[in-house]
Amino acid sequence: MSAEKKLTHLDEQGTADMVDVGAKPVTERSARAAGAVAMKPETLRLIRQGDIKKGDVLSIARIAGIMAAKRAAELIPLCHPLPLDKIGLDLALNQADSRVEISASVKSSGKTGVEMEALTAVSVAALTIYDMAKAVDREMRISDIRLVEKRGGVRGDYSAEE
Repeated sequence: MSAEKKLTHLDEQGTADMVDVGAKPVTERSARAAGAVAMKPETLRLIRQGDIKKGDVLSIARIAGIMAAKRAAELIPLCHPLPLDKIGLDLALNQADSRVEISASVKSSGKTGVEMEALTAVSVAALTIYDMAKAVDREMRISDIRLVEKRGGVRGDYSAEE
């Protein structure tokens, strides 16, 4: 297996191991992730109108996603705790597809990337939407959670849209 394709979280014996980033330089890094929660049109209408009994679904999901990004290292065993410079979370109602589309962006000046923080933000925002609206729609589907782009680091930039 080439050095480029080696799994970084396994040691020579194949045991899970946290990557040593101590010698890496501090650089600016960013990542953007996205996902969606598909639902019945009536559920989307209730969310849009603010008529879900638990409260303002989009505001609470936004805060939950931001909080989750800050705690990614507590949830993902081999993820490094990082100081985050900026976390942005956008939620858009897509009427045509009857879904809430979620986008998270994370920036940091550090020794390792912030992809996991962006993916965690999207995941928890999606779970929060499900939790808040499940009383009216248990058929909601969380889908399409993915890394959209990353900038910085030794492996360079990545964009799923290229």
